[in-house]
Parts: sequence; C-alpha cells; structure tokens
Amino acid sequence: MDNAKIPYNRPYLTGGELDAIQDCHARGQLAGDGHYTRLCEGILEEWTGADRVLLTHSCTGALEMAAMLFDIQPGDEVIMPSFTFVSTANAFVLRGATPVFVDIRPDTLNLDENLIAGAITSKTRAIVPVHYAAVGCEMEKILQIAGQYGLAVLEDAAQGVGARYKGKPLGSVGDLGAFSFHETKNIISGEGGALVVNNPEYAVRAEHLREKGTNRGQFFRGEVDKYTWVDIGSSYIPGEIIAAFLYPQLQKATEINRERQAVWEQYHQGFEALEAQGKLRRPMIPAHCEANAHLYYILLKTPEIRDKMIIHLRSAGIQGIFHYIPLHSSPAGRKYGRAHGNFSNTDGIAARILRLPLWVGFQETGRVVEAVIEGLSIL
Repeated sequence: MDNAKIPYNRPYLTGGELDAIQDCHARGQLAGDGHYTRLCEGILEEWTGADRVLLTHSCTGALEMAAMLFDIQPGDEVIMPSFTFVSTANAFVLRGATPVFVDIRPDTLNLDENLIAGAITSKTRAIVPVHYAAVGCEMEKILQIAGQYGLAVLEDAAQGVGARYKGKPLGSVGDLGAFSFHETKNIISGEGGALVVNNPEYAVRAEHLREKGTNRGQFFRGEVDKYTWVDIGSSYIPGEIIAAFLYPQLQKATEINRERQAVWEQYHQGFEALEAQGKLRRPMIPAHCEANAHLYYILLKTPEIRDKMIIHLRSAGIQGIFHYIPLHSSPAGRKYGRAHGNFSNTDGIAARILRLPLWVGFQETGRVVEAVIEGLSIL
C-alpha cells in the first residue's frame, strides 16, 4: 500500500462557481442580499416549503438568530443532545440560557426523544434536535412533546441539506431550522448557512435581526419610506460572493448527494462482513429516514481500538477522524450547561466513533476498507 495522502474531505466544485463570482462582480454588488442571495433563498424555499429562508454567514449565525427569535432570556433552559457541535449550545448560552444536555439513541446517534420529557422544567423554553449524519430525529414525538409543554423547536440540520424524515425535508419540520454550507458539508460555500423559517410569525423579525436590527428589507420592498433601528440584531448576512459560489452548488445538489451516496454504499457493503463478525458497527438509518450521505462512520469495539485505528490509518496515508467531544463533560459545558441523566450512549459512542474519507468522486473506498481490515487484524 502506497502512502499517498487521502484526506477526510476534499471540497467539490461544480464548475460554475467562478463564473458566478465573476458575474456577481460585474453586477456591481459584493455586499449581501443581492441577485445571488435571492436565487439561493428561492431554491431553499422551494425545497423546504418554508415561509422564508434567509442566507446567513454561517450555521452558527442561524442558530444565534433562532435563539433571539425564541426570545430566550437569562435563566431559561433549552434541551439538546450532548453529542453535537459547540454552536448548538453557544447560541443559547450567549442569551444567558442554560443548555440542558441529554443522552443520544444508540442506533441513530440522535437525541433520545424518550428522555426529553424528563428533562423539562418550568424554565424550559425550547428543544433543539440535531440530525446527526443527516439522519432525521424522531420529529413526530418531539413535536408532540413540544406541543404538550408549549415549547419551541429548532432543528439543527447543519448536516442535513437534501435529507428527509418521513418525506419531509430536514429543517422544515420544526418552528425553525438551520443549515450549514461549510466546506465540509455536502453543499458548500466555504463558510455559510441558512435560517429556515417554518413558523410565519418569526419571518419579519428574522429579517430585522439579520440586518443589524433594522427594517432595511422592508424599505427596499417599499413597505416603509425609510429604514431605521427597530430591534436587536447583528450582521448575519453573507457577502454576495459567498452566495454566488453557493448558487451552482444548490443547482447541482441532487447530483452531488447522489454521487456521495454511491461512495457511502461502497463503504457500507465493504464493512458488511466485519459487522457480521462483530468487529464493528455500521451506521443505522431507519426506513422512514432518507439521509444524504453526509458522512460515513464506523463504531469500533473499544476506545483503545479506535485510537489505534486512527494511528494505523494515518500510517497508511488515510485521514480517519473522531467526532464531537461530548458537551456535557467539556469545560464550558460543565460551566454553562446542565447534564440530565446518564450519558452511557454519548460517552461510549464518542469514544468509539471513526469517520472515514468521503467526497464526490472519491474512488478509494476499497483501499480504506482494506486498511481497516488490516488494522483490526493487528490491533
């Protein structure tokens, strides 16, 4: 086996990005909310059926906007999984709220919907399901709980563009949804994100928050005769160059996800025998969920095997990586959050998970599978 490096991710170009950026410059607008922003938002609104979709400079920005739209106040609590990226919690900590961490399911690695009700207190204001690996959380149960207790629901669908839960696009089921277009995602703009507004009562205020607390959008639509400061907010709008890069990606999203799915299936078939032998576990996707092949992971039997496998793959020129450090046990998580119940699944899975290289056009899944087999034979 040669040692040519196989990185975890390689950003994909459709071929139209640079032309779109050049056209953006020719139009004379590089600041946000221009021609390409409107095109991108139109595609996303059509996909999701949302009342409004607003491009943001990042998924982090979309999550922060959601926390403001929910009017989260100091002392409030928000329920979320511990197995997620820090932005999920930070968005609410910045408003003075306490993230309440709960364990994940052992099959999908998503928020365990059966633990939510027990974590609710008089201070609870929202639930934030995170669709791990673009596999939908059990949204019907989560919405039922939210309705029973009068809670808002924000879908962290950072990984989920193009994926579905019971036929519904991820990000379109809760009150709000958040997408990421970071370079490691399926559909990319380098950095970038979007806020999906499914509950129309948030639509106008979302525009204000995104535009530094002003009603600038209403002014340009002729709804007010001048624009002014009307609310809190910040600068969450991406530059038009970002939107121009994103537009060709969104146009090819179905094709991109299809090609990633082909790579995902090669891994899944390649590891079938090892799973049957009890040496690892492959991803599990419920029949009512349609993922988008955002990532492929394996769960190894022990943390020691996982850590040694990462080193073994590196020696073979392959970048295999772990994922989230559980937030409930992180320094900031202990300081700002509250842990509800035990975290046997979260802790065990975080210590055993290994993500493998996957991108459009990747043709060396066989080499990666062989390297894993070799590693398991000697570790």
